[in-house]
Amino acid sequence: MKTDTNISPGKTASREQMNIVVVGHVDHGKSTVIGRLLADTGSLPQGKLEMVQQQCRQNARPFEYAFLLDALKDEQAQGITIDSARCFFKSAKREYIIIDAPGHIEFLKNMISGAARAEAGLLVIDAHEGVQENSRRHGYLVSMLGVRQLAVCVNKMDLVNFDQGKFDAICQEYTEFLNRIGITPKAFIPLSARNGDNITEVSQNTPWYKGHSVLDMLDEFQKEPAPVNKPLRLPVQDIYKFTAENDDRRIIAGRILTGSLDVGDEIVFLPSGKKSQVASIEAFNSRACTTASAGESMGITLSTQIYVKPGELICKADQVPGKVTSKLQVNMFWLSPNPMVMGKRYKMKLAGVRTPVWLTDIATVLDASDLSTTANRLQIEKHDMAECTLETYQSVACDLAEDLPQTGRFVIIDNYEIAGGGVILDAPQDSDTLIQKHVHLREQAWDRSSITTEMRTGRFVQRSALVVLCGPAGVGKKKLAKSLEEYLFSSGRLVYYLGLSNSLIGIDSDLRHADERVEFLRRLGEMAHLFTDAGVILITAISDLNDDELNILDTLNQPSELVVIGVQDHNLFRRKPDLSIETADRDAMREIHELLHAKEYLPEYFL
Repeated sequence: MKTDTNISPGKTASREQMNIVVVGHVDHGKSTVIGRLLADTGSLPQGKLEMVQQQCRQNARPFEYAFLLDALKDEQAQGITIDSARCFFKSAKREYIIIDAPGHIEFLKNMISGAARAEAGLLVIDAHEGVQENSRRHGYLVSMLGVRQLAVCVNKMDLVNFDQGKFDAICQEYTEFLNRIGITPKAFIPLSARNGDNITEVSQNTPWYKGHSVLDMLDEFQKEPAPVNKPLRLPVQDIYKFTAENDDRRIIAGRILTGSLDVGDEIVFLPSGKKSQVASIEAFNSRACTTASAGESMGITLSTQIYVKPGELICKADQVPGKVTSKLQVNMFWLSPNPMVMGKRYKMKLAGVRTPVWLTDIATVLDASDLSTTANRLQIEKHDMAECTLETYQSVACDLAEDLPQTGRFVIIDNYEIAGGGVILDAPQDSDTLIQKHVHLREQAWDRSSITTEMRTGRFVQRSALVVLCGPAGVGKKKLAKSLEEYLFSSGRLVYYLGLSNSLIGIDSDLRHADERVEFLRRLGEMAHLFTDAGVILITAISDLNDDELNILDTLNQPSELVVIGVQDHNLFRRKPDLSIETADRDAMREIHELLHAKEYLPEYFL
């Protein structure tokens, strides 16, 4: 038995830590391997081993080291691990956080969430049963999630009388499989976890084995570079504003995923592209500080006030930035019993952003058990692994998983449940966005009468347009929009003011959550297209529009035009308003009328 007797409890907190995931087919002995590690390194709470042994005697059950981990009552009853249990033990070199991931195929979601946090892994295979379908599936998933350090534990060698031939056959079969998915295993270790063979010390029952014990192999794994040494990635969680005691700070809050941040750093917000400088770093109920690093939750204020929204990704201006795209090429694992189909709207969670997403192409679907692939599939079935394309209406900021896993992994939500997840392989730039493709198909299929746009222009003596008044809330946009409608109507124009509250009561009554804003804007754009296609000048007022949202409205309203009136609007970055006004008064009404006249939406002879 190996224990670390030289480390006092008060010193363990400063020692190196490493996250290890343990995976494998159900009943192949993952929990037993971990339970034995805990017991043999003296890492169990005092009396825990004796307590479990006593419980087994009272219930007339044979003692199993796996019972040390199976804390859930359902697990005790069924004898399987259904959650990713976490436990801790130490060697002479470092401390370990071990994630015992479930092996049953129905609980792959839990296994993926466990493996995503790991720096290295142990994959357990039963020597008697050999390599199973889930053994290969788990190997592929661990590879997909970026775990490159892997040792294979061939467990239950006592059931095959420690036969070296059995061990060598499993090593050869599984090595060939791992090599095909780009993993070179660090070692194959013959075990009898129940009896402790090769767990913390090399066993005399395997004289033909010349390698490490499991504990020594764990110590051979290389620690991943600290997140603080990577480029800054700080998803914006929220923006807080204070008004008490003349406090006018706008604090941008979030948790640093990688990198570090100092007062004075120039930062860029993605996908908007806006830049500013860090004026201060704020922390709740704490003294002011000048620096923060990966793992810390904090807030910042900016030297130049700019408008940003939750979900943006903060990077340093002098470091490699994240990718900005609306198209993602991914490797994805599907977990839902309902297949993932093209044309259906899902929700993607990526770093700090939650946005609607669509499956637009399936390159290949892979059978993880034999690595065979199927092309020309139209949907992704449960437990399929697919290389596919996902597209969004709005641009998102991300990284490739091989560069920064923290911002290169995502999950897919369907009907409020996690339905799938994966890693980003590429973020290509596409000249035709998803919404542009939609408009192109819509215009091709649009069934029009013989009345042309020119005929409507001649009849109504005006050119149709969508007029959007944008800016922060509470600056008089709605009142100005209504007044503009009344003014143009009294002049004989065909005009309509669409109040967004009316829309929310009507066709958008199912959209009440903040993360449904993109879908709301999509529907508004489709409604605007109907109005302007009929020759109407449509007026609406929307608070806090950003460039991507404005582009959605502009694209969906085509072939009619968009007129943007910014009322105290300092949010738009890439597209400047057609007219910027600071006060929503009668002078503003006159300026808007002159703009519409100058752009020939209102022909002169009708004045």
